[in-house]
Amino acid sequence: MDRIAIDPSQSFLTGNALETVCQWSNTLKSFQQRLSPYFARAEARQAAFNYIQALLSPVERKNGWQIAEQVGNENPYRVQHLLGRAQWDAEKLCQEVRQYGVEGLSEPGNIVAVDETGFLKQGNQSVGVQVQYYGTTGHLENCQVGVFLSYITGKGHTLIDRRLYLPKSWADDSDKRCKAGVPKTTKFATKAQLAQQMLQSAWDAGIRSAWVVADEVYGNDGGFWWWLEKTGQQPYVLTVNKKTVRGNWLALLPS
Repeated sequence: MDRIAIDPSQSFLTGNALETVCQWSNTLKSFQQRLSPYFARAEARQAAFNYIQALLSPVERKNGWQIAEQVGNENPYRVQHLLGRAQWDAEKLCQEVRQYGVEGLSEPGNIVAVDETGFLKQGNQSVGVQVQYYGTTGHLENCQVGVFLSYITGKGHTLIDRRLYLPKSWADDSDKRCKAGVPKTTKFATKAQLAQQMLQSAWDAGIRSAWVVADEVYGNDGGFWWWLEKTGQQPYVLTVNKKTVRGNWLALLPS
């Protein structure tokens, strides 16, 4: 699909505001058409498109109620149904979004970055929630943790994949898993192993980068280094703990 280069800061100055709005609208419609096949029902498809538009809006907090208000719904039930019960192929949808993002941003010298972030929670029912390290504050907090893959070039950056970290306290607790609907096929995996899964998926799709970068959560995992070196044969830059023996990690850098 052709990309449309728009400089929003110049739209009103040049008098092309209406044309710019039409271009954005057409681009969004084309993107929605790419996503349409992955939804089982028209209602879920429309709810998803409304959700995307709400995420792109200036609404300060993207919670269910404010998203519902933004798209003209009386309550957040449609959004909640979309995210919790509607039938749609999340994995194939993610792959389509990944491909779309890479197509628009690709250029030499691109970077794929691995990092995790936490989501604060009050209770103990959300999948994977427990007291664990929360990077935003640098302290232990009651939260979920997700590992993400970002694609970065001089044109911009976008998230292209994600995995929810499932701690052992969840992975080994059949009651918790059953209540939260965690699939039986989901096993415990370290954050570095989740990163490997996402990188392998990107490579299988033909997506390669000049560099893979990650912080010391991954740099301190020798298995992750070795996998990048031997399996991925991929140039990388990893932060390591200051206690890491210099000779050990220099030996693992790509030649």
